[in-house]
Amino acid sequence: MAVFCFIEHLVRRPMLDLTLFRYPRFVGVQLLAAAPAYAFVVLLILLPVRFVGVERLSAVAAGQMMIALSGPLLILPVAAGLLTRWLPAATICSVGLVISAAGLFWLAHIPVGSDHVALIAPLLTIGIGISLPWGLMDGLAVSVVPKERAGMATGILSTTRVAGEGVALAIVSAVLSALTQSYLGTSHEATVAAQRLVTGDLNGAGRALSGMGELELIHAYNSAFGLLLWFLTGITILTAIVIFTFMGRGTGEAREAAEESIAV
Repeated sequence: MAVFCFIEHLVRRPMLDLTLFRYPRFVGVQLLAAAPAYAFVVLLILLPVRFVGVERLSAVAAGQMMIALSGPLLILPVAAGLLTRWLPAATICSVGLVISAAGLFWLAHIPVGSDHVALIAPLLTIGIGISLPWGLMDGLAVSVVPKERAGMATGILSTTRVAGEGVALAIVSAVLSALTQSYLGTSHEATVAAQRLVTGDLNGAGRALSGMGELELIHAYNSAFGLLLWFLTGITILTAIVIFTFMGRGTGEAREAAEESIAV
């Protein structure tokens, strides 16, 4: 990475213009692009695994539950663009992340195996919150840099978004596995069982750790999943604060850019 940055700094026409990171508000936009990875995208992977593998829901029932999480993204990003006529984009994005954090905090208090109707409200809260910044990112990316460098800014934003999702999924999966193992023990069998649980293989976890019953395995997974949601809540709140701090100035240009992106 250091070599890449050094080369990009030397060449006349860099593949990624790293000098854009001299703009504090551009750094804030990159954080905004990565924020949904921890507040939303990882749940698109973890929750179906939990529903089908651990809670033994059918694939159809699990898919219906996920509608509550992803459904708001069909409508609310457009509404967020309209809100920029009255509110700064930085405020809308930060408030959206705080709402998502509230949903994550709420979800952390609903144990595995609970009535699935109880999950709908926190999942909707997360989806509603993440929908607000979702529709504003592209417009913000080009509003915080000179117009002649808008294309480069959009490219870096897309790279940050995709890379952030991959990194977030790897980190969150590793954290969940480590937390689960902390409740199962330090043996090699416990390590294997934790890895199986994280991938939704409850039966495989039971075979790997034969001395522990299914209810005990589910309890360990539930405790680990709750702690993980606390971790994601903290990251989301911290990101909201940093984004508001970095992007709180120059809201007029950001507002115009957000409206243009929605109009397109």
